Amino acid sequence: MTTTTSYTKKPFASSILLWVRTDQPRQTGMDYWKGPHSKIISPTPGFDEYRQIHLAETNPGLWPATPGVETTIPVDRRIDGVAEVTFQSALSPLLGRKQTRLAYKDEINVFRRTLLYAGPPNSTRWYDVAGPGEKTGARALVYLRRREGVGTRPFRKFVTDELVPALAKTGVLTELRTQVFMPWNKKLWDTPDVAHDNPADQRFHASLMLGFADASALRAFFDSDGVKKLSGPLSAVASAAHAYELSDALTYVKGGKILPHYER
Repeated sequence: MTTTTSYTKKPFASSILLWVRTDQPRQTGMDYWKGPHSKIISPTPGFDEYRQIHLAETNPGLWPATPGVETTIPVDRRIDGVAEVTFQSALSPLLGRKQTRLAYKDEINVFRRTLLYAGPPNSTRWYDVAGPGEKTGARALVYLRRREGVGTRPFRKFVTDELVPALAKTGVLTELRTQVFMPWNKKLWDTPDVAHDNPADQRFHASLMLGFADASALRAFFDSDGVKKLSGPLSAVASAAHAYELSDALTYVKGGKILPHYER
């Protein structure tokens, strides 16, 4: 299997973290997002890819306990899903403003809190880690919080030059995508009637999407000595590593085209 850390793409992307309403069954909200809400979002001009990341309802945190790092996901901030948007260019968000306004109005039907994280161009990277014919059967999404006193540049350098090569060299990943975020700004996604509270000590600064052949490979990875060894260097730059298990990853737009049916 390849252990190269060459990237296949450096797209312009953003992620919207989502919490479904609690006045109805969680699955009702997840199904609405998967169905009616996706039909509003998918036709947005300028999309290269639109993927819904459905996070498992039970998610205490997959990352192994690490001194000085919050690896247990707080129940009151546990994310339900993430809208992963990849644009055709840095100007694409301007093309989709009309459609985006329709999504704004629909958020109240399904979500209670939404937070947008974006990065500058070239800060998102998709890496080529899968062997020939390998498919992804399970995924984990890891959010990292930069340790106070650590600068953006050293943090980004650690993610790109140390963490990514170490993850790739494990030889078990079938997917590896990284995002390093700009400072969070509420004005980028200040939608009506939905909460956007995001205290400074709860914000994230990077994410990792990790793909595996199946759920057993995912669990073996997080139980491995390799991940434990990564935790030492990670603790020097990060104060939190929230590793979520996914229940589904659904792609609605791919290569700039709306798919007739979502792909897993």
